[in-house]
Amino acid sequence: MIVRNINDLIGSSRDIRGEVWSSRRFLVADDNVGFTLTETTVEAGADMTLWYKHHIEANYVIEGTGEVENAETGEVFPLVAGTTYTLDKNDKHHLRAFTRLKLVCVFNPALTGAEVHDKDGAYTLPK
Repeated sequence: MIVRNINDLIGSSRDIRGEVWSSRRFLVADDNVGFTLTETTVEAGADMTLWYKHHIEANYVIEGTGEVENAETGEVFPLVAGTTYTLDKNDKHHLRAFTRLKLVCVFNPALTGAEVHDKDGAYTLPK
């Protein structure tokens, strides 16, 4: 059984930060459960282009407001607490945070835990 508290992640190697986001990674590849579970915060005003070419990602908004836009179709979906969105086709997308967004995210395959976005907004697969 794996039990972790968010306070144990803060400031650890599982607390990863970008320019306008932070990701606290509860589960990673070394945990051997086949997926990654994170709590991710995106700061108000952020406008990020992301494209998880190698991962399927599901998100559950637990706090804040924003929108996600499908980069291919132009469809825009509002994000508020209680909303989920899943990038089931490795969808390239734009994530915009109107207020601070807090999300619970699941990645498959699992992340190593140290990933940050590359120039395409993707996480690379470990070699």
